Amino acid sequence: MTKGYFVTGTDTGVGKTWCSLALMAALQQQGQQVLGMKPVASGCEQHTDGLRNEDALLLQAQASRPLAYQQVNPYAYAPAIAPHLAAQQVGQDIDLAHLDEVFRALSTQADWMIVEGAGGWRVPLNDDEDMSDLARLLKLPVVLVVGLRLGCINHALLSAEAIRASACELAGWIANPLSEHMDQQQENIASIAARIDAPLLASMPYQSTLDTAAMAVRLTLADS
Repeated sequence: MTKGYFVTGTDTGVGKTWCSLALMAALQQQGQQVLGMKPVASGCEQHTDGLRNEDALLLQAQASRPLAYQQVNPYAYAPAIAPHLAAQQVGQDIDLAHLDEVFRALSTQADWMIVEGAGGWRVPLNDDEDMSDLARLLKLPVVLVVGLRLGCINHALLSAEAIRASACELAGWIANPLSEHMDQQQENIASIAARIDAPLLASMPYQSTLDTAAMAVRLTLADS
């Protein structure tokens, strides 16, 4: 059976994509076949082949085998707004059953699946379901990316609490700095670690440009 992680974050813009790429690279270094998926993305740009999301393109490029863009990102929207609102603008409904079908098809082609959510844990996807429902449907353990900035302790603890309240497994968390200098950064990480009953998988370096290898080497993952 294909293994995997669902990558969520304490907010939007906290580095979920870069951490997802690092997870993919670390597993690939162990000899695993790994595919990435960004089920829903807003803020996409129009290309000759259709709407494309920068994060989804990075996941597509990191994959162990070629994939069609629509397999990586089934729902793509141009407005940079919450995905359920973007879907409403074009008269579409985000169907979790369809996302599950795409995920299951990809799972037959890889040892590991890395699925990156949009925004945080409770971002709505339609009138009745949100990102937590998708993670639960896919039956994936969750990796929480904590964006290190003022307020991150509260955001991390609330997110971890919500993940567990959703009956999902919190496999671990990643500390990801959002600026080059943060006052008491290590103390913030220690405070979160003391209060979240899940392993710290990595404390990432600050990067202004993406260096997947530098992030992958920081990850502590059991050999798979």
